[in-house]
Amino acid sequence: MNARRRCPQYDLGVTRAAPDLLVYERELVARGEVVVGLDEVGRGALAGPLTVGAVVVTHCKRAPKGLTDSKMLTPAQRETLVTPLEHWATDWSLGSASSEEIDRWGLRLALAVAATRAIDGLNLLPTHALIDGPLNLLDAPLRLEDQFNDAPELRYAALAHTTLVKGDSLSATIAAASVLAKVQRDRTMVGLSDEFPVYGWDANKGYGVPHHLAALVDEGPCCHHRMTWRLTS
Repeated sequence: MNARRRCPQYDLGVTRAAPDLLVYERELVARGEVVVGLDEVGRGALAGPLTVGAVVVTHCKRAPKGLTDSKMLTPAQRETLVTPLEHWATDWSLGSASSEEIDRWGLRLALAVAATRAIDGLNLLPTHALIDGPLNLLDAPLRLEDQFNDAPELRYAALAHTTLVKGDSLSATIAAASVLAKVQRDRTMVGLSDEFPVYGWDANKGYGVPHHLAALVDEGPCCHHRMTWRLTS
């Protein structure tokens, strides 16, 4: 009976190196930039706010162990990272837009307002933003001033920025922003679930899972739902 030949790479003991999440930050910090990573959570939910995290660094110290895209982490892992991330960051802040504001302004402008609020909450003004995804979260280019005249000014729309698709797996500041924003929004939805337990927000966080959709059919929406969205099939 012939023995199976061992694959050569196992004999060599080769392991894949962890990605360097500070590639973009390192280059920017080296030229004197105050770097902020921005990421949002809650964009696709049917209920509750959307939240944008803003994490600033003026250094390139190694990020806390285990940091990655928040969607790849368990709730317990995200919670464990909060305090280390708060100490690692030079500065950090969160900004949100409510379901009512999303209905009034539309998603793109509400995202820009939430991102503006996150920057407003910082003590240190950034000079360059690393932004998750293909769009500049700080701007809403199709905004019509006469139609949305109650929306805050987008003061940071012209801030120098780099957009990174899948940035939460490429950049430490973006990943940190995603974790802090996700933890805060999840806590908010758990709190709202105490008031409206029928929708199961403590488990689904406002997303369109079967239990939530069934409750919408049976009970209808509440004040925290995005009324302009298609809430039922």
